[in-house]
Amino acid sequence: MIRVRGRTGVRKDIRDTLQMLRLTRVNHCVLIPDTPAYRGMLQKVKDYVTWGEINLETLTKLIKYKGRLYGDKPITDDYVKETLGYESIEEMARAILEGKMLYKDIPNVKPVFRLHPPLKGWEKTKRHFTEGGALGYRGEDINDLITRMFGPGVK
Repeated sequence: MIRVRGRTGVRKDIRDTLQMLRLTRVNHCVLIPDTPAYRGMLQKVKDYVTWGEINLETLTKLIKYKGRLYGDKPITDDYVKETLGYESIEEMARAILEGKMLYKDIPNVKPVFRLHPPLKGWEKTKRHFTEGGALGYRGEDINDLITRMFGPGVK
């Protein structure tokens, strides 16, 4: 899930829900499991965020390039091997996608990914994705958006 719109004029209940989801700023991204509780929260904040299903390749790149530990240290294969017992970041990403673990349960990890604004800009930020905008459910197209938001120097 990625926050698209800012905090000006947001109702208190929506602001509180975004706070619970740890989406306090524009271009912040979090990984959430597909549960009824999170689906209800998504419906509440659907006019401020976009979301979809992430694939293994994008999740691996997201953790490798944008994942941070406290102290602003990057997540490395060595850290994953020592702390969690997985051989690589890709193997850990596969476990996250299969539901064996949650990203936020990694010790000392910052649960939020700070991304750049997307290359070539946002679509209309007040319209739903199906209407040519940036908000709401994207499905697999979220992977293209995240790739555009990695910033310079990441392929």
